[in-house]
Amino acid sequence: MADPKGFLKVTERELPARRPVDVRIRDWKEVYEDFARPTLERQASRCMDCGIPFCHQGCPLGNLIPEWNDLVFKQNWREGIERLHATNNFPEFTGKLCPAPCETACVLGINQDAVTIKRIEAELIDRAFAEGWVKPQPPSVKTGRKVAVVGSGPAGLAAAQQLTRAGHDVVVFERSDAIGGLLRRGIPEFKMEKRHVERRIGQMRAEGTVFKTGVNVGADITADELREQFDAVLLAGGATMWRDLNVPGREAKGIYQAMEYLPISNKVAEGVLAEPTITAEGKHVVVIGGGDTGADCIGTALRQGAASVTQLEIMPRPPEARPGSAPWPTFPILFKMESAHEELEAAGGPRVYAVNTLGFTADEDGNVASLRLVDVEGPATGFKPIEGTEREIPAELVTLSMGFLGPQREGLLEQLGVELDGRGNVVRSLEYKTTVDDVFVAGDMGRGQSLIVWAIAEGRAAASCVDKALQGTTNLPYPIPPTARPIA
Repeated sequence: MADPKGFLKVTERELPARRPVDVRIRDWKEVYEDFARPTLERQASRCMDCGIPFCHQGCPLGNLIPEWNDLVFKQNWREGIERLHATNNFPEFTGKLCPAPCETACVLGINQDAVTIKRIEAELIDRAFAEGWVKPQPPSVKTGRKVAVVGSGPAGLAAAQQLTRAGHDVVVFERSDAIGGLLRRGIPEFKMEKRHVERRIGQMRAEGTVFKTGVNVGADITADELREQFDAVLLAGGATMWRDLNVPGREAKGIYQAMEYLPISNKVAEGVLAEPTITAEGKHVVVIGGGDTGADCIGTALRQGAASVTQLEIMPRPPEARPGSAPWPTFPILFKMESAHEELEAAGGPRVYAVNTLGFTADEDGNVASLRLVDVEGPATGFKPIEGTEREIPAELVTLSMGFLGPQREGLLEQLGVELDGRGNVVRSLEYKTTVDDVFVAGDMGRGQSLIVWAIAEGRAAASCVDKALQGTTNLPYPIPPTARPIA
């Protein structure tokens, strides 16, 4: 701990400024301005190097946060990235996309604003790439064992990198046209530019990982063929079955799932498509769902030139400060003002809480024209409608951002015959084994819809289990705390 009084000297939490709203909504670049290095180093000095660092408890990866905070403060950035990479394969992803449960568990957060852990992480890896410190780490010895990883999201990529470095021949199968899963096609460019994904994929290719895109495992290659060709199979396909809204008028044209809408805009931003086949330009847009995916839809619609955007959420408006029901160091649900919400506010669009959608009306051509909603009490009362609050709002494009219900059953999972739990997720043991020999599962496919940091943690942990199953022993880490391991 370089400065024991750092948290007393630097009491204000600072983050990089966002680019002006009227500027950033004209492009797809990331919203944050550059952050001065001396300012970041001062922020790192606020870390108290606690005797019991509860940030470790908050982070599923077990990131060595006080260590790399201290190294950044001492301007030893190169050693800092080594400590960060010791537990996290992709700090550029978590540093930009993770909701930072480490910060809500920060001891300083008891009576001050928490340390800017997430921003320090992001700046640390960005500088490491800029300085050329991040290099391929190919294995020194090959095992001759072959592993198939199905899915190239954060769980699949983390597992693939770990297994490749352990000396196995790893092939990652992705049914989309590009590697990255939701990192690539679900997350808008303004939250994370895809160059971050590309440079990491480049490192993995140089290490020996093989990527195959446009391959729908279960259709283009059967489960039996996959098991015949590989010594082990790791399922990391995510929770892709979206929650739908079964109300009158749902069949109207112009109502889309978020993951039907967002990938198209991402392809346009990347230059894969010239024009979007689904666009909000000139339309009254309604986003149903108040989470991160809903915010992604808001920012996308505004950049496409929507006439108006309204966000609906069935839950009540969250509190702005930690409630008594979620004491430190637990992760509280709080009111957030993400960059997209800031843009929505500037455009005069409302965020409407505690409402439920009753149905849609369509015009004579079958296009959605309006949405009927009603205020509700809840959630304790089961979202009971409040009499006399029913109303109608214009809706010419609707996106459904209401979460996911588990992995797709048809195709690969049915062919494998793996057991599913009551929530529709793939059953796994403490060693991430499914009920089928030599088939493992990691990430949302077994855990259910969760956080990117959990996906990376589970990918790393599953890799150690696959390695041990193939070799009898492993040197790969198993980073998930015992209390958070999957149930056998």
